[in-house]
Amino acid sequence: MKSEGTFDPEAVFAQLVAMPIGRTEVVIQGKAVEVRRDEALVVVVGVDSLSSGALTPYTEKFSMGLVGVVLVGPPPEDVLSRLPDRVVVATLADGSAVNALKMTLDGALERVQLRIKAERRSRSIRRYRYELGELVEIARAITQERDIDRLLDLILEKSRFITGADAGSIYVVEHTEGGQERLHFKLSQNESCEFESSEFTIPVSTKSIAGAAVVTRRPINIPDVYRIGDDEPFSFDRSFDERVGYRTKSMITMPMISAEDEVIGVIQLINKKTIPEKRLANTQEVHAEVVPFDPRSQDLLATLASQAGIALENALLYAEIRSIFEGFVRASVQAIEQRDPTTSGHSLRVSVLSTKLAQVIDRVDSGPHARERFTRRDLQELEYAALLHDFGKIGVREQVLVKAKKLYPHQLERVRSRFDFALQATEVDVLRRRVRAMQEGAGQSDLDRLDEELAARSAELDEAWRVISEANEPTVLSEGDFTKIAELGTRTFPAADGALPLLRPEEVESLQVTRGSLNAPEIDEIRSHVVHTYNFLSKIPWGKNFLRVPEIAGAHHEKLNGTGYPNGLVSEQIPLPSKIMTIADIYDALTARDRPYKKAVPRDRALAILGFEVKDGNIDGELVKLFVEAEVYLEVERDLEY
Repeated sequence: MKSEGTFDPEAVFAQLVAMPIGRTEVVIQGKAVEVRRDEALVVVVGVDSLSSGALTPYTEKFSMGLVGVVLVGPPPEDVLSRLPDRVVVATLADGSAVNALKMTLDGALERVQLRIKAERRSRSIRRYRYELGELVEIARAITQERDIDRLLDLILEKSRFITGADAGSIYVVEHTEGGQERLHFKLSQNESCEFESSEFTIPVSTKSIAGAAVVTRRPINIPDVYRIGDDEPFSFDRSFDERVGYRTKSMITMPMISAEDEVIGVIQLINKKTIPEKRLANTQEVHAEVVPFDPRSQDLLATLASQAGIALENALLYAEIRSIFEGFVRASVQAIEQRDPTTSGHSLRVSVLSTKLAQVIDRVDSGPHARERFTRRDLQELEYAALLHDFGKIGVREQVLVKAKKLYPHQLERVRSRFDFALQATEVDVLRRRVRAMQEGAGQSDLDRLDEELAARSAELDEAWRVISEANEPTVLSEGDFTKIAELGTRTFPAADGALPLLRPEEVESLQVTRGSLNAPEIDEIRSHVVHTYNFLSKIPWGKNFLRVPEIAGAHHEKLNGTGYPNGLVSEQIPLPSKIMTIADIYDALTARDRPYKKAVPRDRALAILGFEVKDGNIDGELVKLFVEAEVYLEVERDLEY
């Protein structure tokens, strides 16, 4: 000490160096003396130095409670108010008292060490709670995701987040047709560099790090992949690093194991960073910032991987079930279309048009449908309903489905046979009378009249056949032909059992159809397909996501004005998806390729017919407007496949 009441850092330093207080480091810093023991730091400073800023360099650490201070000299009354909160403070009236200085320093160092341990425990608890909360949130997020690609991306993102990894990739275990396992590289992420990557497969073997994790079913934690020991069966391929200018250092590879105790994938993380937000711009930064994956990181990744394995297994199972179900839907559609090849592709085109129009509606922000929204599940529900909207035709007789003309071929053949028989009977009748006349000595004029009668009756039959042939076409029947068919239904021809009709009543009914090829009972049978569709689809357990499929498909022939079928619903009772499907169904029925009972209608004409349907109050005018303005119809003017 220089004089009583004056703090001398050098004198205190000399005393402390000579003092047997063990495991301490003593350093003079300006007007203060630093005493460090392990992680604890105590600053010895004179009271008279406080006003000169001797403690200013330690302000931040004081506030954190990680540094203590020993004040030498009589402390003023306001000394505590001049120091930061939470600081560890000890006072010593006389710094020359060696034993007192030693005891005071020991006490201060111990208190700082206790404070550091308490702070570390507090941080550990906070970190544990944070990590636990993150794991809970991650578990919730990955268990809710059903799309496999998005799920894998989420798993990798969260794995990197909780471990502080700069980059990573994910592999999924696949099985070949021969039963061999292979690893399918699905995606990668890298915080520090951008590059294009593509999917590929590698065999499952210990020659690769990812393959070894699958084979051993254990995590592989490598501090530096450029220094893998010769005793390991795997090696690291540096070609990626060389190609993109990256430096892979620390790596951890964690298998994902399913609930069935099978490895179904691998998470591979690269370069754990001391500062997770920092980008690694070059090799020097990699060596400075990258550290091995510590046990805590490995435990966190193992926990997440166990959750991810089950989530991935569920997503794969969900995708498999969905694939099976969609295969069933498409097989059902194709089975129906096999019964009526002329409508092949109709259900697919209706589903494409319907879902496209729904997507257009989802984007509108004005008009009566501005508040309507279609989620991904809503669109899928509409797609299934549209694909299966005609499934009920399985309950309709095939001959009715494919009926091209008003009379079935076998009916027309029977009518033709009757006409041939009638002509033959007429010829026999006239010839018999001619023979009798010749036997009775009739003159030539009488014989000529018989020939004329035969020719006239033959001509009448030919004209009648012409009328029947024309009426049999599925075109609009004129009023005159309607009357002629009715008259033909009353005509008979002689037969062994008496007079027989040229046309039977059911044939007259069919030939008098004014439009198309179906008579009233057949139209009812065709319309019954909607009821069959609803009944069939109602027996399928669609689950909550697609619960409305039967209702939507079963209402696609309803009209806004209540004149539709099968239930005569009005606008407010018809689901919006059904209204959408109705427009798609009408448009495709009009524009589809030529069918035996109708010609294909050009696009402009079909759109005009939709306009007429709107005017008649049958379909939604605003939906038709969106259909036309968004050119939804173009979706089916390209090749489509189931």
